[in-house]
Amino acid sequence: IHHRALVNYLTWCRRAYPLGQGNGAPVHSSISFDLTVTSLLAPLSSGKPVHLLPEGLAVETLTEALRSGGDYSLVKITPAHLQLIGQQLAPEQASSATHAFIIGGENLLAEHVAFWHENAPGAALINEYGPTETVVGCCVYTVPAGLPVAGSVPIGRPIINTRLYVLDRHLRPAPQGVPGELYIGGAGVARGYHQRPDLTAERFLPDPFDPAGARMYRTGDLVRIRPD
Repeated sequence: IHHRALVNYLTWCRRAYPLGQGNGAPVHSSISFDLTVTSLLAPLSSGKPVHLLPEGLAVETLTEALRSGGDYSLVKITPAHLQLIGQQLAPEQASSATHAFIIGGENLLAEHVAFWHENAPGAALINEYGPTETVVGCCVYTVPAGLPVAGSVPIGRPIINTRLYVLDRHLRPAPQGVPGELYIGGAGVARGYHQRPDLTAERFLPDPFDPAGARMYRTGDLVRIRPD
């Protein structure tokens, strides 16, 4: 990952997430896990504290931290853990847990956020999509309170200096509503895989929509552009 790519992501985090509110963030995942970039570096670069929780019992220690009224600026979490913690907290405990959940790593479903919409209406629920190859997060969607009770949550729109393409197998833009593969261009695209030139050539392709000759990352994920 380029240093400038990480700086681009953190600059965006400081503008988009409520890091000026609350008490920093808990770090409940391994330092080597890309999810930690958000929970560790975003608060520190904003002058906020981080709270290092013991590894190995991530759900249990995070649940206890939220139960005690952490008033965190943000909590970075996977959908499965978000739903599991919601099953272990009382409604009154949920309301003071955090100002925002940044949710990533898996497909987010409406049922994952139902408990939090009902019992923590002051907490933003943000679906952050992005592979490690484009620095953790490259597009986001803030889940509205009136979301239907079932189905996948959209992944939203790109962050700063990021381009998203929905392309067919000939690398042509797919029409609105037609499934295509998601490609990512812009400042967050990594150099490639360490000592894996074959895999790098397969996944990092020339960006045909960038006259400067940059590259784009092939995610392998199927998406579609919604009417909105």
